[in-house]
Amino acid sequence: MDSNRLRWAARRGMLELDLLLNGFLDRGHARLTAEQQTVFQRLLDCEDQDLFAWLLGHAQSPDPDLQAMVRLVRDDRTS
Repeated sequence: MDSNRLRWAARRGMLELDLLLNGFLDRGHARLTAEQQTVFQRLLDCEDQDLFAWLLGHAQSPDPDLQAMVRLVRDDRTS
């Protein structure tokens, strides 16, 4: 997926998600492997309420690959 489509897909209905996902696109996405980039795209396909719960640590994704990506996004905001 090209960067413009990624940026569009990262736009969410919640400001908090916009800030987290777009911040990660700005700071961390370029460092991902091709496989991790695919997982990030899958993460963007998830529902806002799930993303919100996962990224704020209120719940975990049942998918271990998505869990790992959530950790990367969360760690990026603290670095």
